[in-house]
Amino acid sequence: MNNRILALLAALGATTIYGLNHTIAKVVMPHYIGAFGFIMLRVVGAAILFWILSLFTTKEKIDRKDYPRIFFGAVLGMCINMLMFFKGLQLSTPINSGVIVTLTPIIILILSAIFLKERLNSTKFFGITLGFSGALLLILYGNTTQLVNAPNIPLGNTMMLINSICYGSYLVLVKPLTKKYSTVTLMKWMFLLGIFMTFPITYPEVIAVSWSTLPFDAIWRMIFVIVGTTFLTYMLNVYALKSLPPTTIGAFAYLQPLITIVYAVFTGNDSLDGIKIIACLLVFLGVYLVSRKMKIKHAKVI
Repeated sequence: MNNRILALLAALGATTIYGLNHTIAKVVMPHYIGAFGFIMLRVVGAAILFWILSLFTTKEKIDRKDYPRIFFGAVLGMCINMLMFFKGLQLSTPINSGVIVTLTPIIILILSAIFLKERLNSTKFFGITLGFSGALLLILYGNTTQLVNAPNIPLGNTMMLINSICYGSYLVLVKPLTKKYSTVTLMKWMFLLGIFMTFPITYPEVIAVSWSTLPFDAIWRMIFVIVGTTFLTYMLNVYALKSLPPTTIGAFAYLQPLITIVYAVFTGNDSLDGIKIIACLLVFLGVYLVSRKMKIKHAKVI
């Protein structure tokens, strides 16, 4: 199996976890733990896991000139991105959050063209358009069931939009670093920085948790978010960045509303109809067109 296929599978795995996370994490907040408190569990848990993993990998020294890029990567990817997403998810709905992340490829498209000089052919542009159309169809006609309480949907959606902008910027910023350093090296330092960046905001909500009375249903969801949504997804996405451009990885965000809805249907919280099926097909086709490798060397730049 070649590196490109492995990278695509890694991006798909990360997206699947993210899609499930919209519902799994939402159920816990804010009754058992606040959104910001959840972020401390994420950054501390992931930092510990990556530092443990680093004990069994080759040691790498970070070049001094890469310090700023790593620092701002942590600001965007491990601080603002996480805080905005989980707080937005607490205020809005899982399906809304699953669809809003589809703006990420559009943001990455613009940033990659500006900063990475990535050549974008007409096929990729058409794929992004199809995927966005499917996501738009889902948010306009597919959100028929509110899975949980959503106290402030407009504010929550705005915060998740900020999350998408920061995550797209993070992928573009980190892309050059993936060519020089291993996934574990990058993640252990970024999550360590993330602990200090988020601590003043997240600590008050962590100490407010009644840890001794947490039910198993809340505990396994917290473990899923720490190990799956944080540790595995960041590792898989950085691994994928080694072989794929940021626009391709960002396009997998189109699958999140599909996965979110499928999981909701499986758990009996939503229903599947013709509109949602058509939207899902558009999403799949869009991701395929964006992720396929073009054979033409000199593609037209859009």
